Amino acid sequence: MPYFEDVKIGDRRELGSFTFLADDIKKFAAKFDPQPFHLDEEAGRKSVFGGLAASGWHVSAIFMKLTVAHFKRDAEAALARGEKPVLSGPSPGFDNLKWIKPVLAGDTLTYLSEISSLRVLESRPQWGLVGFLNTASNQRGELVFSFEGKAFLPRKPPV
Repeated sequence: MPYFEDVKIGDRRELGSFTFLADDIKKFAAKFDPQPFHLDEEAGRKSVFGGLAASGWHVSAIFMKLTVAHFKRDAEAALARGEKPVLSGPSPGFDNLKWIKPVLAGDTLTYLSEISSLRVLESRPQWGLVGFLNTASNQRGELVFSFEGKAFLPRKPPV
């Protein structure tokens, strides 16, 4: 992850892709969202979704998994260049979480994150607050998931 001063509004990063398999959908749902249309193909077909549908929370959890993997790759690349990795701070939350279209068994989502806002924090001058528009599109290019996230990024130390 770069320092706050190294990013600009509009910067995008592709986090990766993930295919939602029927067995994975059922396993996640059984533990965390046990609604019939997430657990059973027939119930899914009879539902408004028209097929076995992944839980929106599953779709969200995969976003986090891919984000953490992206940060890890960035840190490893920095170390390979002989640099100290920049670690982001915590997230103070998110807004406008939307599950726009159902994610059905067999769908592959590609997740993206784009910087949408930047703010220096007067109360914590060592940090900046970065806003992100996070999205996922399916293999047909249809937007299926979005939310606005925020994270603290460290500012460059004074030289």
